[in-house]
Amino acid sequence: MLRQLTLDLGTPPPSTFDNFFAGSNAELVARLSGLDAALAAGPLADRTFYVWGEPGSGRSHLLHALVHDTPAGHARYLGPQSGLAAFAFDPRVAIYAIDDCDALSGAQQIALFNLFNEVRAHPVSALVATGNAPPIGLAVREDLRTRLGWGLVFHLAPLSDDGKAAVLKRAAHERGIALADDVPAYLLTHFRRDMPSLMALLDALDRFSLEQKRAVTLPLLRTMLATPDSAAAAAGGDTGAGNGSTRFK
Repeated sequence: MLRQLTLDLGTPPPSTFDNFFAGSNAELVARLSGLDAALAAGPLADRTFYVWGEPGSGRSHLLHALVHDTPAGHARYLGPQSGLAAFAFDPRVAIYAIDDCDALSGAQQIALFNLFNEVRAHPVSALVATGNAPPIGLAVREDLRTRLGWGLVFHLAPLSDDGKAAVLKRAAHERGIALADDVPAYLLTHFRRDMPSLMALLDALDRFSLEQKRAVTLPLLRTMLATPDSAAAAAGGDTGAGNGSTRFK
């Protein structure tokens, strides 16, 4: 039975559009990355977006990237952890990024409904929301569900195995790692297949290779998994998808 790893990753790198692998989601990424500039250029016809996808598809990554790549104070990230006051409309904020609409409390859903209406009334502001289902199947208040379906709706398509392997190779290259071709294939075959878990394993493997002063190869991966000090093992062997990290949700 394969072991699952609980890894101490420390502070993750910031989520940006540059380190998001768009795959078949290029139109969505282009619209979001250019949203602040488009608002500054003049009123937009399409200013509300709803993005849905399965856990691990990158919904939260895109919202964090939107806030990160927008000038300070021009964008606000909101989610289930946000207080009600944070949902109040502020004319100084151009873009509102609301994560996990399906997990908002009843009071937060009312606050988001009111915020949505305020954004619609102000032509120099925009709202981008995410959830785990299309608007028609979203488990929220009916009036909010209807509002979220008014604007542009995008399905964040999951990466193919080739796409996931490409992300791992690009991330390895950014870390200065020469990743052997058989490592991504092995991970996709034997471990959890969601990107948070795969990136966690890559980060752990990077650190382990530095400690061992060895190239990142399949034998090194197997050695790491057999070394208690490199990771804490938990019982299992599940290779299904999961959240893992809100940044890759």
